[in-house]
Amino acid sequence: MKKFGFYKYAFGAVLALAVAGPAMAVDLRIGMQDDSDALDPAQSRTFASRLVYTSLCDKLVDISKDVQIVPQLATDWKLSADGLTLVMNLVSNAVFHDGTPFNAEAAAYNIMRSKTLPESVRKSELASIDTVEVTGPYQITIKLKQPDASLLSQFSDRAGMMVSPTAAKEAGAKLALKPICSGPYRFVERIQQDRIVLEKFPQHRDAKNYHFDKLTFLPLPDSTVRLTNLRSGDLDLIERMAATDAGIATADPNLKVVDVVSLGYISIYVNVGNGDRAKTPIGQDKRVRQAFSKAIDRKALIQIVYDGKASAGNQPFPPSSIWYNKKFPVEERDIKGAKALLAAAGHKRVEVELQHPNNPVVTQMMQVIQAMTAEAGFDVKLRATEFATLLSEQRAGKYELSRMNWSGRPDPDGSIHQFITCGAGLNDMRYCNKDVDTALNAARTTVDYDKRKALYDAATATLVDELPIIYLAHESYVYGMKKGVTGFELYPDGMIRLSGVTLKK
Repeated sequence: MKKFGFYKYAFGAVLALAVAGPAMAVDLRIGMQDDSDALDPAQSRTFASRLVYTSLCDKLVDISKDVQIVPQLATDWKLSADGLTLVMNLVSNAVFHDGTPFNAEAAAYNIMRSKTLPESVRKSELASIDTVEVTGPYQITIKLKQPDASLLSQFSDRAGMMVSPTAAKEAGAKLALKPICSGPYRFVERIQQDRIVLEKFPQHRDAKNYHFDKLTFLPLPDSTVRLTNLRSGDLDLIERMAATDAGIATADPNLKVVDVVSLGYISIYVNVGNGDRAKTPIGQDKRVRQAFSKAIDRKALIQIVYDGKASAGNQPFPPSSIWYNKKFPVEERDIKGAKALLAAAGHKRVEVELQHPNNPVVTQMMQVIQAMTAEAGFDVKLRATEFATLLSEQRAGKYELSRMNWSGRPDPDGSIHQFITCGAGLNDMRYCNKDVDTALNAARTTVDYDKRKALYDAATATLVDELPIIYLAHESYVYGMKKGVTGFELYPDGMIRLSGVTLKK
């Protein structure tokens, strides 16, 4: 099975090589599971967009392989004793792709843009910020409304990515059509569902450590198709391989495989308050949601679909995490209990539509869940859709159940607050519980582990009961690449970091 558009593109690359001869630029072709959504850090929500941003947009800070916060555009920072003032010093040798300089003015503008742009989904991540002051040419001082233990972690992702203020002021929300950042690669073109192309930015402050002249990101939802293209030489690296394909790749002498346990989760969102589609038995009665959850054998699910390369889960944090609430372990499948809950809610059978991304691994997972829950009294209608469409319909409330992944964040706040608190930017369920809000808002304001743990435990206890999100598992990222790719390291966030990476053709 081949994707015609991609092979047409690949043929053009081969022809160009024949014409150009030995001096041909070194390009890297990356096969992705999904297409990106809006290419604006303030507006985007997908894992795929983050993969592109890693090369396109530098951030204030990054994470290390052991998930510690490390400098990027910020050289150092200091938090006041009361936790209300964060001073960040910035690099003085960065420039945006449009030639305008990165400085304190630009950093302050970006933070406030993510906080105030009407289309921004970063608002809840930056809710603790009161003001951002320029206190030097390369220094900003952030004043907080209350202490925020999660803020540096937020700056290690899209909330900390810097775009050109000149371009952003001119384009507004349409910046997503032509993003201008300050990363090692700059935007060239995008053709929806076909490719995103970046080229090396020679003025990047660390350009010498980036060895590819061009990056091409190609969305190929079928994991087997991605692997086939990798084995044939038409791709150089693929992300998020199906576990069942990993054995094939490992056995191929021309390839190598790397994997890492992710920070995130696999889940099903339940529309409990987002428009008319929430007015269903599963949307309005937690007993129906509890019955659906009890009907799922999570351990069997990950064996069938992920060949055991995942762990069963029922909370935002994996059972191995220090933030996991051990009072609520992953439950065993309980068909009798599920039927009893449905009966108590006044139902013998319940019809529900479950939308999901149209890739084969997810489709298989949803088919298994469809069969499992049928035994408890659920008639699940599956609806496969392209991922960007799925996100759009989630936001608009045009769904009942929706299968979603979250890639996770270094700080626990990043995997729960913006999804669950009332009115949060990623709360597509429109779930709202004031007690959960109180706990999660308070958890942001303390760095004391025991106090934060108690607050997250309180929130997860409510979520396990009310189930606006039905958590299923925590997967491992499995990436494959040509044997000639050297220097690549896979971090728990799954990003494709290319500093020092080379490819021997």
